[in-house]
Amino acid sequence: MRPPYHPTVEPFAIEHATIATGDRDGRTIPDATVVVDGLGMIAAVGPSASTAVPEGYHRLDATGKVVSPGMINGHVHTNSKGLPGNPKHQTPQGQRRMVRILRSLPGRVFMYFNSKSNVETLLNSGVTTARSVGDIGYELTWLRDQIKDGLLPGPRIIPAGPMMAIPDGHGAPLSALEGATPEESRRTTQINIAHGVEAIKIAATGGVTDSQVPGEAGTPQMSIEQMRAICETAHEAGIIVAAHAQSRQGVYNALKAGVDTIEHGAPLDDELIGMFLDNPRTLRGWSAIEPTLSAGLPTTFLSKETLHMTEVQLANSIPIAKGVVEAARDAREAGIKVGVGTDTGVPYSMMYATWREMDLLCKFSGFSPAEAFHAGTQVTAEIIGVGDITGSIEVGKYADLLVLAGNPVDDLRTLEHPLMVVAAGHPVFRPRVRRYPAIEATLDSIYS
Repeated sequence: MRPPYHPTVEPFAIEHATIATGDRDGRTIPDATVVVDGLGMIAAVGPSASTAVPEGYHRLDATGKVVSPGMINGHVHTNSKGLPGNPKHQTPQGQRRMVRILRSLPGRVFMYFNSKSNVETLLNSGVTTARSVGDIGYELTWLRDQIKDGLLPGPRIIPAGPMMAIPDGHGAPLSALEGATPEESRRTTQINIAHGVEAIKIAATGGVTDSQVPGEAGTPQMSIEQMRAICETAHEAGIIVAAHAQSRQGVYNALKAGVDTIEHGAPLDDELIGMFLDNPRTLRGWSAIEPTLSAGLPTTFLSKETLHMTEVQLANSIPIAKGVVEAARDAREAGIKVGVGTDTGVPYSMMYATWREMDLLCKFSGFSPAEAFHAGTQVTAEIIGVGDITGSIEVGKYADLLVLAGNPVDDLRTLEHPLMVVAAGHPVFRPRVRRYPAIEATLDSIYS
């Protein structure tokens, strides 16, 4: 059966590389060859001395280089690059003004090209699969289809479309569809599914970026009954559900409703751990967490002036950031699946810096570099539902690969500058992204 990525690629082989498998133990395979066929699939992988390369395949000598799985980012927003914004746009009035602009025809065109640029940045930074979890409209479904049809270069995109929120809840109205009852939330979920989304995102609690009063972030917003209606509707279509949840009660409510992935999270206790590990209402019987340390940690080090946040937003963020650090540590120790998601688009979470989330898991939540890289490849692939086709270098999976100067298990920062990116067999030679040196210098200084 032909795989879903339609265009054929020119087959090639990467020879004499060290393969960094992405396994939890940091296993490597020396002097190995990866053969990529004309469908962009891995046709063979093994020792260079004994792995045959078919006649006519391009042969790339990677002596001294490392080949790894591509990075997977399970929590992206492509409406912004991560630069500090204007907090006035996050008020209810500001969001309503932005809705009128961005949902007009010129606004939709702008959002398409803005997202296209950010998706290209993700690819060139080494991300070969990305799940969006809250979009202005359906620009990511259009981009997904164009990438799959070979009209644009890009990573595999799993689009969610707008979030599901209560009236005036987190993300509403700018990046959410609003519902006040289980029936309304079921209908908004069906609207997203009809637009071709492959993920659903719920705003279970208030959030930081649009908070207007102290304590709003983490306060439960959507009822268990509403979330359950969303989960049931999505699960009937085979779609995984994510939930923004930033408090113990918010996490509990979302897990009780059957949510598959918790975004951000809160410190875990025995009851919550049990719900993560055994959750019969979910699509697969378990739930996972993506703590998104990249989004929250800058607020614990930087001023509101630097971040362009209000006093209320900063005050809401600091305890949330502390909680997600603890949540990641607790989940690791309990054997809960922890994924890599950066919440790209919020201030100081840059579109090109997925590698930094892995580094932060090591520096703040007790992960080893091997565990963090495992999380950013194989584990996140499984969490977002694509572990059967990507996340590791195996025959029969897509050739989603990076060629690196060194082993990321030795230094995760080697992921910052991939020498080559391969997405579904399509190579990007000499990938380049626009970086923001002042922001990078600030982040390096606070995390050193």
